[in-house]
Amino acid sequence: MKMHVLDGGRLKMRRRVYVPDADKTEMIELPVIAVLFRHPEGNVLYDTGCHPLVSDDAEARWGKLAGVMTPIGAHSQNVIEGLAAVGLKPGEIDVVVNSHFHPDHCGCNEFFTEARFIVHEAELAAARAPDGPAQGYLSGEWDHPMPMQAVDEGHDVMGDGRLVCVHLPGHTPGLMGLLAELEKTGKVLCVSDAVSLRRNLDYDEVPKNASDPEALLTSYARIRSYEADGAMIICGHDDEQVTALRMRAEAYD
Repeated sequence: MKMHVLDGGRLKMRRRVYVPDADKTEMIELPVIAVLFRHPEGNVLYDTGCHPLVSDDAEARWGKLAGVMTPIGAHSQNVIEGLAAVGLKPGEIDVVVNSHFHPDHCGCNEFFTEARFIVHEAELAAARAPDGPAQGYLSGEWDHPMPMQAVDEGHDVMGDGRLVCVHLPGHTPGLMGLLAELEKTGKVLCVSDAVSLRRNLDYDEVPKNASDPEALLTSYARIRSYEADGAMIICGHDDEQVTALRMRAEAYD
């Protein structure tokens, strides 16, 4: 099984959302990523990044949310272009695992019409709740006619233990990481916004956009236990880490 890290867009936000002592006027640029796994039984995509159209008119898709997290960069910074770089079309993705349903993580869901979708049951409930839009869940980004499977902790995506879902609540109620077992690289835990910036994990910093701070701190402890056991942790939006990762066609195996 091979793993490819794909560019899913780029955002600008206030740094203070993630770093408590940052000046309130300081801004930070955040990469958005998705992760492709070339499993022997099918292609699995963890998250789908931002929709390509947000680079043209983010407010048209995201409304007021575009003022909180503002897309920046080229129109080509999206998962569809990233897949093309490794020779795949959207119709060749068999499974999409959504870490959660915020629009920078599920924006390209609509393109994967041949895939089955996996999300944590608590995340689906949160997205469907009456206050879902106020919590950042925009139905146009995640609610599509493709089959969707709501799962719980430990779901084995392909049935052979190589890709296992890990519930890491705190940022959202149902945020789900994906634990991969690669032959040469070893264990890799993709954690999405359970750890947006690596420093959040290192310093037990709770971002202002966490829905449940105590649950997030518990998830941090769990992530550290995986790392202590040898897992490589891939964070949600850490620019320094992404710069150091192999991207697109350069695979981990």
